[in-house]
Amino acid sequence: MADKEQDKQGNDEERTAKRKSGSSDKTKKNLATRLNRIEGQIRGIKGMIEKDVYCDDVLNQIAAAQSALNSVGKILLESHLRSCVTERIQKGDSEVIDELLKTVHKLLK
Repeated sequence: MADKEQDKQGNDEERTAKRKSGSSDKTKKNLATRLNRIEGQIRGIKGMIEKDVYCDDVLNQIAAAQSALNSVGKILLESHLRSCVTERIQKGDSEVIDELLKTVHKLLK
């Protein structure tokens, strides 16, 4: 039984590695810009901790970074629904629904 699960997981990973994003160049550029900004926020938070900044101020910056990252996730999810998921459903691939549900559950944790 464990061998079957490992084979399935291996096949899923192989299939995922071969797929490409359906996001437009504009969306990818938007996401990259947002992620660069978030990266800067994270470095700023690290610097605040190193400088022993008041905890509440650091926590507020962490909340802002989490919110920004959630925003990136929402944009990517919308793009995924409009392109990849729609395309796979039109091709008759209903497995995409289970995959999408797992992903949404992870995002909502």
